[in-house]
Amino acid sequence: LRLYGSDVVAMRLPGDWRRVDRPLEAAMAEPLASGSGDQGTDVKIESNSLSTGVADHEKELASNAYQAYAAGQFDTCLQCLAHLQELNKDDYKISLNKAVVEFYKNGQTLTDTLRQTLNLLKNQVHSTVEEMDGLDDVENSMLYYNQAIILYHLRQYTEAISIGEKLYQFIEPFEEKFAQALCFLLVDLYLLTYQPEKALLLLAILEKMISQGNNKNGKSSEANKDVTNQKIDAGVMVEAAKSKIHQCKVRSYVQMKSLKACKREIKSVMNTAGNSAPSLFLKSNFEYLRGNYRKAVKLLNSANITDLPGFLSTGECIRCMFWNNLGCIHFAMGKHNLGIFYFKKALQENDAACVPLTGTSTDQGKKFSGRPMSSLLTNKRYELLHNCGIQLLHIGRPLAAFECLIEAVQVYHSNPRLWLRLAECCIAANKGTSEQETRGLPSKKGIVQSILGQGYHQKIVLASQSMQNTVYNDGQSSAIPVASMEFAAICLRNALLLLPEDQQEMKKDNGLRNFNQSGSGEINNESSETCSGKPHEGERYLVPGPPSSPLRKQELDNLRCSILAGSAYIALALGDNLMALNHAENLLQQPKLSGSLKFLGHLYAAESLISLDRISDAITHLNPENVTDVFLGVSSNEQDQGSDRGENEQMESSGKQILQCYPNSVTSARAMMLFNLGSAYCLRSEYDKARRCLHQAASMVNPKEIPPEGILLAVYLELQNGNTQLALQIIKRNQLLPSVKALSSDVKKKPMFQSIQTVQPPPFSTVQRK
Repeated sequence: LRLYGSDVVAMRLPGDWRRVDRPLEAAMAEPLASGSGDQGTDVKIESNSLSTGVADHEKELASNAYQAYAAGQFDTCLQCLAHLQELNKDDYKISLNKAVVEFYKNGQTLTDTLRQTLNLLKNQVHSTVEEMDGLDDVENSMLYYNQAIILYHLRQYTEAISIGEKLYQFIEPFEEKFAQALCFLLVDLYLLTYQPEKALLLLAILEKMISQGNNKNGKSSEANKDVTNQKIDAGVMVEAAKSKIHQCKVRSYVQMKSLKACKREIKSVMNTAGNSAPSLFLKSNFEYLRGNYRKAVKLLNSANITDLPGFLSTGECIRCMFWNNLGCIHFAMGKHNLGIFYFKKALQENDAACVPLTGTSTDQGKKFSGRPMSSLLTNKRYELLHNCGIQLLHIGRPLAAFECLIEAVQVYHSNPRLWLRLAECCIAANKGTSEQETRGLPSKKGIVQSILGQGYHQKIVLASQSMQNTVYNDGQSSAIPVASMEFAAICLRNALLLLPEDQQEMKKDNGLRNFNQSGSGEINNESSETCSGKPHEGERYLVPGPPSSPLRKQELDNLRCSILAGSAYIALALGDNLMALNHAENLLQQPKLSGSLKFLGHLYAAESLISLDRISDAITHLNPENVTDVFLGVSSNEQDQGSDRGENEQMESSGKQILQCYPNSVTSARAMMLFNLGSAYCLRSEYDKARRCLHQAASMVNPKEIPPEGILLAVYLELQNGNTQLALQIIKRNQLLPSVKALSSDVKKKPMFQSIQTVQPPPFSTVQRK
């Protein structure tokens, strides 16, 4: 199966789900009066909602409203806001504050109501994010920030980033705590959309912002001894912010696979956060990338996940993350059965956490209400189903993997790699499991179908090795999601359509927006020193692949080659020879083609040309000299990991299993080309050339490794010469007889490499296509 998936299987890494801290926990601005504010959770209260020159009575109401809000007395706060609204009916900011207080009063469960109120207020002020072009629009910033918060919890990250980046252009007039909250929100959004370089740039600005703010607080506190408590609180908040910055840096370096920089930040995280669950999860992720899987497991087991806040308040099921991360580590170790065990445990924890969150409302407009807004991010069922499907595919249970992946693809339908995995499930479910395919040895059962009669009238019925007459789908629509070859063709067609056509399109928006807009210039200017680790143009993320990481350019090239090879195979199996030829020729034209897929491309093109009765054209594809290597190729992810990996014995052992059903050397591959060339010559009635090809191929491989199709070719040649008894002996012994090998010495004198062009005839193609 890895033959078609030269791109590495992208799994959730340990710690990917563990958002170090919610970026929404920022300073709550004063609702109606000026002041430093208090600590909040999810949405912000609009400050300075009164115009200058307001009456003292209104100022007193504003102050009382804020104090009641800070004390959690939301009913009193709403009463004060109602009195204020009577005095200022046209001030929409009071309506905004009332909506936020109502949201907190109901336990942050009225997400739909708050969202509708924000949209109405936006229409009331006739303002949109795109129209923000000056400081006059800054007063609406709290409205847009709250919208970004809701979009964040609804997992609409691209829209949230567009709002956050527009607000960032006018960050200077914002109060310090609000500016920090906006930056933390953007950092988390960048990490969720796999843009670690931009996250690092913002984190550098956050460090400067916090250090400058800390210096200011220190000077003011020296002047006034009454603010000692405020100084202590500010110090605690600064330390928490610094710890959060270090954790976000680790997440960024993990995504960039910059292990040296990550190692430095891990030390800072452990010094600031200690042995907390987030820090241990991140360190486990770091050891996972280095290949120290046992140490990664040990770190996960040492994390105390019982004393953490519940998922209703944080939106994160820590136990679910714990089991998922264990499954990812065992997947990398090649222990797939243990991995699927842990993924099932994660699914059970996820389902148990989501049971209390099941909404009872049937109103489509209230589908996000009835539970805390933070809990909207709790359900990870489809990510876990994706991981289960990949794991089951490696175990050799394609039907079970298909059931998992077909459910995941309903959510992640824009992932071309997931469509390829579905097609691989269909191929594995329909290719059969003969002894020859599982052990790589010839099987007499694959040659003889049955024996009829007795004695002199006994007949041996040979099995047909052709797949082109196989009926995979009896009358039902190909679009029905079942593990059939017809549905596999649709999956690969979808995967091919989701890939960019050329280099120009790759630079355009493919689901991850190009965020190098006006407004990022300030970031680049202030933090140019952090850009030294920026990847080259060819290594930037190009195509999104949720729930796994986006595809880089090298992974994209590998994926395109894998899809074309799978498409050619399926087209041959369905008897669509013209389409198979088109896919095979397109595959051979790819600039970065691994040796293994080049080998298959020539075989598939030759087989389709033979079926089209174009044997002379097929010969041009089947020269054994076309086979220069059978390297399976290593994706960029594996190369990145291998540069700084400690113990990688498990990875090596899992890699050896890939070669079981594939030519493990150039000699074996050329021998298979020669077997196929003999079949091609038989179709042109050139039996002498076919015999020389057969025996030259037999001399290049171990006698026990001669495929059943090679045995059948020898039987066919003996029958053409009239040697019926010798043909029967070949069938009974299931090997080429010594008398037949006598011609091999003549073959050595006249090698066939000069005129040999091997064709993959329909019988032999089933052996090569794995």
